[in-house]
Amino acid sequence: MSALTRRSFLAGLAASTAEAQTKRPNIVLILLDDLGYGDFGCYGQTKIKTPYTDRIATEGTRFTQCYAGCTVCAPSRCTLMTGLHNGHAAIRSNAGTAPIEAGDVTLVARLKQAGYRTGGFGKWGLGDHGTTGDPMKHGFDEFVGYYHQIHAHSYYPPFLWDSGKRWDLPGNAEGKKQQYSADLIAERSFDFVRKSKNAPFFLYATYTLPHAMFEIPSDEPYASQPWPKPAKTFAAMVTKADTYIGRIMKMLDELKLADNTVVLVTSDNGSPKGATPEADLFRSNAELRGIKGGFYEGGIRVPMIVRWPGRVKAGAISGQIWSFADLMPTLLDVAGVATPNGIDGISMVPAITGKGKQTQHEYLYWEIHNWNQKEGGLRKGSMSQAARAGDWKAVRNKEGGAVELYDLAKDPSESKDLAAEQPQVLARMERILREAHTEPRPHAGGTSNWVGQANLGSAVGPKDRLPR
Repeated sequence: MSALTRRSFLAGLAASTAEAQTKRPNIVLILLDDLGYGDFGCYGQTKIKTPYTDRIATEGTRFTQCYAGCTVCAPSRCTLMTGLHNGHAAIRSNAGTAPIEAGDVTLVARLKQAGYRTGGFGKWGLGDHGTTGDPMKHGFDEFVGYYHQIHAHSYYPPFLWDSGKRWDLPGNAEGKKQQYSADLIAERSFDFVRKSKNAPFFLYATYTLPHAMFEIPSDEPYASQPWPKPAKTFAAMVTKADTYIGRIMKMLDELKLADNTVVLVTSDNGSPKGATPEADLFRSNAELRGIKGGFYEGGIRVPMIVRWPGRVKAGAISGQIWSFADLMPTLLDVAGVATPNGIDGISMVPAITGKGKQTQHEYLYWEIHNWNQKEGGLRKGSMSQAARAGDWKAVRNKEGGAVELYDLAKDPSESKDLAAEQPQVLARMERILREAHTEPRPHAGGTSNWVGQANLGSAVGPKDRLPR
């Protein structure tokens, strides 16, 4: 090799190395459904096997005080996508699928505008096909799975959506159960990673496991356990979700993308612990009080693991207090994209990377309303609320009712109401509950019954048509 050729070669190598170092990172956000704070081994689970997620925790940082956007699916996902807490967000109830509007700015749309390839796989829940909330109208190059959250209650539906087109599943027609939707959706998410390897991509792996209905082709590796059948199925569903996570991580390694990819693993709300025998057996919400649907810690505190080689400390545990409202500004910050004005979230990049000073929230806020199916709107007087400011947590379970007060530093299980003993703190928290709430806009188009392009028939029983 001549000196000139060698110099050219080294210059090209240096340029390609610099380009690799400055290339915008890929983002993988894995959102499981109804997985409790204690369902991963790295968060204390002893019966259910989750080796791949546990490994991510050893290679990244595990957060112990991260909160979902709400205590149920749709409003939680709305907060994640828009960076607005429940007092400002468009969706504040599990109203079937009340759609977000065309003008609502989403995380996905911002990343798409910045040149990211964007793919969603699993459950959307923010607008059915053809509505203003259709995911294909909010920045996705691909979205495969369920648009309507009630549709997502079956793992053997007669069809799924594939980027705006109906994907019929003949193996599930007329009540047959031959095509397991979770596997089909996961495979499409893996295909997306392969296709996107040469461009920055955002993978929103919003898998429906382990949400009920409890269905799976095989209960292995728990078939021989002396547990009730639903418990074996639930455990197998959690482990299957973990294997999907393992597949993604293996692909990132094989495609040499791992070092330039930030991976986040979390859940959309707490587990319905207490409502099902398997949740009690596994202590899905660990020591936390409450379940999905309520604002005690078991309903809203969720696992959050972040892995980003060379940027996020490996094997670390962080007590940073944050919520789904922070995911939009955080991931936009990671991508080098400007955060829109007027959102409630704060970038958590300093807390995640350990570099720079982390801005802290004055408070976190949540609210939820019941859905009035007869009138097709939010039920008046049904709002419940919660807020956290520092270590103080306020819960109002009934609109107009008394506010409970807990010191989470001393009482993470919320066993002692200190409202009577701390009048000044109570007054401050009551002020937050008043000021954080704005009147919700109409939840137009929402329904608590499935109104998709085909009746699910026997795939979903009557009790499963209720929003939850």
